[in-house]
Amino acid sequence: MPSLPPGYSIRRTQPRDFENVVDTLRILTTVGDISREQFEDIVTYWNSTTINFHGKQIHAYHPRVILDGSGRVIATGTVFLERKIIHEGGLVGHVEDIAVAKDQQGKQLGLILIQHLTALAHEHGCYKVILDCDEKNVGFYEKCGYRRAGVEMDHRL
Repeated sequence: MPSLPPGYSIRRTQPRDFENVVDTLRILTTVGDISREQFEDIVTYWNSTTINFHGKQIHAYHPRVILDGSGRVIATGTVFLERKIIHEGGLVGHVEDIAVAKDQQGKQLGLILIQHLTALAHEHGCYKVILDCDEKNVGFYEKCGYRRAGVEMDHRL
């Protein structure tokens, strides 16, 4: 299993991560015009949203960042836990918004982040972890231990 380079670390996303998280996510998709205040409100929401699972309150959102040795956010991703009726009220983890800064790609940071988020979901009791991706990224996610399952559909405004 790959490991982080010396001096790198993974932690929960914090409000102060605004600029680097937004810049990193621009590698993945269109971020749009999001203010620092909006970002901080979202992080506060993530930190305050919990679900009751087997009598224990747990965070529904698990946003994570990877920091380089200087403390700069260079990768980001989230696993969201969804409470289901099926599987006896079980949990499903949804991995979302995986992005690695261009100057940090090739260091297996995306793989490490996916493995971290997947393990986190399973540690919280998820019976499965799923993600959606572009066709061009299927090979990467297969290397992370995921497999094709079903078809993604969407409806956008």
